[in-house]
Amino acid sequence: MAMTVRFLRTAPSMAFPDGRLLAVRDTQVYLLAPDGWTRLGAPRTRSAEPLDREAAEDWCEREGWDLHLLDAVPG
Repeated sequence: MAMTVRFLRTAPSMAFPDGRLLAVRDTQVYLLAPDGWTRLGAPRTRSAEPLDREAAEDWCEREGWDLHLLDAVPG
């Protein structure tokens, strides 16, 4: 059975004006990094904004990321 993935966007910063993309599968949080999804050790996602799949796709398109990465969250 496939686990549901939830997407979030971190708050904007100078280095990342559109925030960064996070994915949550089960209780584990991953950050989309140049080499793919990176597992976060002690995530703090309280300030991250929830995104639906369409908004996560829009984020990827704006940032130049391959949309297939949204289906490649580890789990």
